[in-house]
Amino acid sequence: MLEPRFSGGVLLLWLLCGTLVPTMVESAIGVNWGTISSHRLKPTTVVDLLRQNKISKVKLFEADSDVLRALMGSGIQVMVGIPNEMLPFLSSSPAASDLWVRQNVSAYVGRGGADIRYVAVGNEPFLSSYNGQYQNLIMPAILNMQQSLVKANLAGYIKLVVPCNADAYQSSALPSQGAFRPELTQIMNQLVQFLNSNGSPFVVNIYPFLSLYNNGDFPQEYAFFEGTTHAVQDGSNVYTNAFDGNYDTLVAALTKLGYGQMPIVIGEIGWPSDGAIDANITAAKVFNQGLINHIASNKGTPLRPNAPPMDVYLFSLLDEGAKSTLPGNFERHWGIFSFDGQAKYPLNLLLGNKELKNARNVEYLPSRWCVANPSGDLNNVVNHMRLACSVADCTTLNYGGSCNEIGEKGNISYAFNSYYQLQMQDSRSCNFDGLGMVTFLDPSVGDCQFSCRRYR
Repeated sequence: MLEPRFSGGVLLLWLLCGTLVPTMVESAIGVNWGTISSHRLKPTTVVDLLRQNKISKVKLFEADSDVLRALMGSGIQVMVGIPNEMLPFLSSSPAASDLWVRQNVSAYVGRGGADIRYVAVGNEPFLSSYNGQYQNLIMPAILNMQQSLVKANLAGYIKLVVPCNADAYQSSALPSQGAFRPELTQIMNQLVQFLNSNGSPFVVNIYPFLSLYNNGDFPQEYAFFEGTTHAVQDGSNVYTNAFDGNYDTLVAALTKLGYGQMPIVIGEIGWPSDGAIDANITAAKVFNQGLINHIASNKGTPLRPNAPPMDVYLFSLLDEGAKSTLPGNFERHWGIFSFDGQAKYPLNLLLGNKELKNARNVEYLPSRWCVANPSGDLNNVVNHMRLACSVADCTTLNYGGSCNEIGEKGNISYAFNSYYQLQMQDSRSCNFDGLGMVTFLDPSVGDCQFSCRRYR
């Protein structure tokens, strides 16, 4: 994809005005690659998956050495994340930031290396639920990191960003009234000044699904891009989808700080395929394809017509079966690919392939499952199910999940099988005091798929 370049005149105007002038850049579709999984694909397999699908940008949540090594020489542009837990060290110690840059950036870049373009300092550190825990650490950390990049002669190429959750800004009703939360005004002033002076974009995570999930009165069709009978009228501007409204609320907030033209990158956006009433394969496909088509149209938004985001990173590449379900059971089902790199639904990323291509050379265990023994006394099965689901992923059994209506014996079999596959089909893991048995007949029912694809 095209990268932003400044002509001499534009650069001079930027220097004179102190505000970054937006350049027409072709928006790139990238993906988030999370690794919170009980059984991960080999990083080399995932990189091959990215290249097969012509995905040229990837966002990582941490500097995983195996992942970064696999990305070396791939030509894929990388945003490397720093977890919030590291902010106390990086904010208080220039030596700690120097070490982080040496170990996680310098060690992988260079000829034939990983093409690291961004380092994300923290992940949604201003989230309101953190109660300000990281708020005062961001600027010291980012300033230390900048100096570390300067020392490593990388500051001219690698930019620092801070991915923010959309709850960092708010509006009483209309996008044009958007403003950063009052307690964040000072820190946001400092942050956007830093981003602007270093040519970095503002990175934001926008989730229309969560707006729908958390608000029973939210109009369902407004979350998608197919049109709505609940359009929002904001002066002469009309909003027909939640993404545009949320995005322009941020634009308005940045404008109030004097940076209305700052480039914006969508760090995370997507739709889960299971684990909640509105989380299913159909909705995920409709949302993600609608988003991709919307971005590719270059229509932009009412406050930024003909100027879509610089980049958009879909959340996410793969399902992560070990993620916390505290926000909801859907958390383990955001991937456009299942955990083993198989496409869940047809999706045209508009990157050259009409549909997603599956991961190659994935070695699977034999096709066998663990189910409830029909001759067993299932009256004492509760503790066994609790044990199985405390370790394995049983989120599809819950209300709204694809396996929610398969009956009591079906629930037991699903729980047993999930545990059995997690244990690499060890025959002992299907015992459950005689209540389980191995079968070679697929027990899947309709949309409820019993996994047997745990790979070697």
